[in-house]
Amino acid sequence: MERPKAENVVVVARSAKWYADGLSFSCTQCGNCCSGPPGYVWVTREEIARIAKFLGRANGRLDKAQVRRVGLRHSLTEKPDGDCVFLKRRDGKAYCGVYEARPVQCRTWPFWNENLRTQADWDAAAGNCPGMNGGTHFGFVAIEELRRQRKT
Repeated sequence: MERPKAENVVVVARSAKWYADGLSFSCTQCGNCCSGPPGYVWVTREEIARIAKFLGRANGRLDKAQVRRVGLRHSLTEKPDGDCVFLKRRDGKAYCGVYEARPVQCRTWPFWNENLRTQADWDAAAGNCPGMNGGTHFGFVAIEELRRQRKT
């Protein structure tokens, strides 16, 4: 019996995904993904250290006002208005105050598993994110790489 070739497996996997032709996204700096009801921006110890270094913290730590412990994990905190602790606003635009050091969860938006399950899930997320379905085109392989980054 002959084994399937790797390229055939990729073709089958790609054709099984509703976004096989890719998706488009460009940040509009609306801040919607970094604000709203309380939630979790999960961060690893390495991400905390990277953010702390970016902020010039010699000890590699963030303040309790910036990160909280949730069970065995850590999450960035929110300001009282619901904004991420690192979200900045100026001249009608929102931007990340630690953009260069932002966590994987932030770097991979909107290509999260929960947004990619179905076209309806993607469309629901796009209802709150004006950057989805416009701008830069991400091919299937690029999307899968972003999904993989979030899992590790």
